[in-house]
Amino acid sequence: MTTASFNPALAALGFSPGDRVVIFHADDLGMCEATVSGCADLFRAGTLGSASVMTPCAWAPAAADLARDLPGADLGVHLTLNSEWRAYRWAPVSTRDPGSGLIDPQGFMHASVEAVQAQADPAAARTELDAQVSRALDWGIEVSHVDAHMGAAAHPKFLQACLDAALPRGIVPMLPRLDEAGWRSHGLGEAEAAQMAALTRALAARGVPLVDHLVMLPLHVGGDHLPLIEEILAGLPAGLTHFILHPARDTPELRAICGDWAGRVANHAAFLSPDFPAVLARSGVKTTTYRALQRTLREPA
Repeated sequence: MTTASFNPALAALGFSPGDRVVIFHADDLGMCEATVSGCADLFRAGTLGSASVMTPCAWAPAAADLARDLPGADLGVHLTLNSEWRAYRWAPVSTRDPGSGLIDPQGFMHASVEAVQAQADPAAARTELDAQVSRALDWGIEVSHVDAHMGAAAHPKFLQACLDAALPRGIVPMLPRLDEAGWRSHGLGEAEAAQMAALTRALAARGVPLVDHLVMLPLHVGGDHLPLIEEILAGLPAGLTHFILHPARDTPELRAICGDWAGRVANHAAFLSPDFPAVLARSGVKTTTYRALQRTLREPA
């Protein structure tokens, strides 16, 4: 459950209180080649609004090339503190020190979100998140926003570091404006939920644009995802929704890396379907991007 008031970011963009507005957002850009070519397909088709780059990953430089090839593409940084695949791993940008708590015994980021949140030193995480944004900017990416890979960096332990990596640079942090009940529904306890609700209220008061809702296309099933998209869009409430997809081309590399490769390929195919524009039109949902939200960002107090 989100706060009941009309989202001021939508008002600033000229939307009305009853409008259902979506940012179609691709996660994991640069994780492997299939994500880069897959996102490029959707940007060129005009069906993808925004995407975020995993700067510690091997194909992140190709994502920076994509930014140069498609200067209108709205790109952010997918703040990454974990490395979840068994045979394809990545390490922190900022350190190789085991004392940072960011590294597992093999020298890579921890595989699980739980291990990151239990073991990572907050100061080391702060340095790492800042380094990931700096890397993207140094590569020439005009970063519009940051979000958290698998939610690891969105934990209260690291959230202020995420904000500090973004806001002083005029970058939007992807964060839902949830009340206490909303944060509890995301697994936080009473004290943490109250803390997060107070933080989001304070950010909104400072003019930081926040989203109202989060939805995600499934990764656990392949097949035709277009009916799922139509169902999700039909059920969206009024407000601003961050709509997550993980598009990737079907390649041997992707199949070798990801147990959920079929879902990623299905995400990609649905957004490339010639029927997608009609599905979107029938839904009555409107779209925007993080680049547009960035233009509403007031200088934080």
